[in-house]
Amino acid sequence: MASAYLERRGLRILARNWRCSEGEIDIVAGQGPDVIVAEVKTRTGLRFGSPLEAVTEPKRRRLRRLARLWAAAHRAGRRRIRVDVVCVLVLPGDRVFVRHHPGVA
Repeated sequence: MASAYLERRGLRILARNWRCSEGEIDIVAGQGPDVIVAEVKTRTGLRFGSPLEAVTEPKRRRLRRLARLWAAAHRAGRRRIRVDVVCVLVLPGDRVFVRHHPGVA
């Protein structure tokens, strides 16, 4: 769902669920010369906060570190790397809301 959302907005998906010894990146995408590392957070309600609130500062630091590791592993060179969050909120009645937050980390 998040990948399709990003593709509809012109991003090219380069990898899904990329793993290394340090962790996992949900989505790696390209947008022009930039590389986008996206964390996807899904919630079925707001009882425990919004999906974006679940991306804490330690998680943002980890995403930045994973982005550097992905760039090194794929010889991304001097391409600019941006860390985004894609929030998916699924509510009763199969209502789905997706929101893309660029440059959160």
